[in-house]
Amino acid sequence: MKHGNRLAMGIVAVAILAAGGGYWLGTWGAASTRLSATDSPPGAEAAAGDAVKAEKKLLYYRNPMGLPDTSPVPKKDPMGMDYIAVYAGGDEGEPAAAGQIRISTEKVQKLGVRTEAVQSRALDRTVRAAGRIEPDERRVYAIAPKFEGYVERLHVNVTGQPVSKGQALFDVYSPELVSAQREYAIAMQGVTSLKEAGGPAQAGMQQLAESSLQRLRNWDVSDEQIKVLASSGEAKRTLTFRSTASGIVTEKKAVQGNRFMPGEALYQVADLSSVWVIADVFEQDIGLIRTGALAKVRINAYPDKPFEGKVIYVYPTLKAETRTVPVRVELANPGLLLKPAMFAQVELSVSGKGPVVSVPLSAVIDSGTRQIVLIQKGEGRFEPREVRLGARSDTYVEVIEGVKDGEQVVVAANFLIDAESNLKAALSGFSSPPPASASSAAPATPARTEPPAGPGPKLPPGSGHRAEGTVDSVDAKAGTISVSHGPVPSLKWPAMTMEFKAANSSLLPALKPGAKVSFEFIERQAGEWVITSVKPAGAR
Repeated sequence: MKHGNRLAMGIVAVAILAAGGGYWLGTWGAASTRLSATDSPPGAEAAAGDAVKAEKKLLYYRNPMGLPDTSPVPKKDPMGMDYIAVYAGGDEGEPAAAGQIRISTEKVQKLGVRTEAVQSRALDRTVRAAGRIEPDERRVYAIAPKFEGYVERLHVNVTGQPVSKGQALFDVYSPELVSAQREYAIAMQGVTSLKEAGGPAQAGMQQLAESSLQRLRNWDVSDEQIKVLASSGEAKRTLTFRSTASGIVTEKKAVQGNRFMPGEALYQVADLSSVWVIADVFEQDIGLIRTGALAKVRINAYPDKPFEGKVIYVYPTLKAETRTVPVRVELANPGLLLKPAMFAQVELSVSGKGPVVSVPLSAVIDSGTRQIVLIQKGEGRFEPREVRLGARSDTYVEVIEGVKDGEQVVVAANFLIDAESNLKAALSGFSSPPPASASSAAPATPARTEPPAGPGPKLPPGSGHRAEGTVDSVDAKAGTISVSHGPVPSLKWPAMTMEFKAANSSLLPALKPGAKVSFEFIERQAGEWVITSVKPAGAR
């Protein structure tokens, strides 16, 4: 019996060993199959990721709150947050190179950033100036008798009346004119009576007649009136004065019965079929204006009817009061639509000096002391560049220095990029870029005095958060506000004291030291927390 029990137990042991061996062989075979299928052992993917990162050159570790503190080795900030590694070339979410601005791709799309290539082009432009309609001075005529007399009768007695050349204007009586007529009539009779006598007597009478005739012509007596006088031999008491040109009576001093003196202008007639526009061009633009340049003129009375003319003269004087130079434009005036003293808007087309490197006007950020453009250096990376500007057209401006042909400049939303980034800090990097490594000393002013339990959740840039707290201090020069606030659930922050910036100056009156406030804030860029709205604590 004992022998039989031992035999049975041996058989059971062999069966167990066989089953265990088969299970081990099966497990080993499956593992071998998995290894052969992936050609790498478990954890190989992580090792590959580390290898990729190792290919990039590690520059330094930066403060996670964006403070000016870097370290050559990994470390934690006073709140227990790990410093962020910065590699050469940068990755999404990491700082750009020195002197550059980093904006996330998502925010670039939201801002509507648009770029355009720098190109060489001719900067043709239009100079605009205010002007006024004036009569053509070469077409203005004065009617002034050359003898003393009296106005007997007016044929044209209103200002503004149109007249034609040769039309009767007024009748005059003058003792001198009557005497001259009689002398001429007597001389002509003498010439006729001495026609057959010949000799010196006839020659003398002929000279007297010619002298009297010349005297009448010098007094603007018409040939027709002289012929009537010569044929009738009778002197007229009055003489009719006629217009010497066609036009509009712009001035009338003649009054019936009035006495006039030699050279006194009794009428002024202006031919308005062609007029002048005197445009006041600003001093800085006068160097672009050339005689013969085309001009477009618009009159408020006829907004849908443009007039075209040419520059015929640039005056040699400048008006000190307005710092403008008059420019004369000649215009045809069919239908006499253009009235003297009308205001006009003048557009003068001027040509540039040839193709020059230029950018759109919208690309320039002018601080008043210098001009900046933003150059796109990659996806979400922009470099502020100081430029020197030259001539301008209506849409483009010449860049004398600062950019090269083909570079991409931001032409839309550049001011929003300025608002979303610390552009002034980037500009300050022109003279001294930040070092690749720095000491691991703690920041001079910690952002928070009480560390949170750990880093907050990863949120999209620009997400809004709410908190309540008490304002500790305000640094107007640095533009920062220190606030002791309660927990922030959206960031998983505990109660702490940290520094914020105000989105605009209108928020500062509510952020006085000791004030208990309820406020909203966002992360404008890495480590920069900005208060966007504020109200007294407990207010709704």
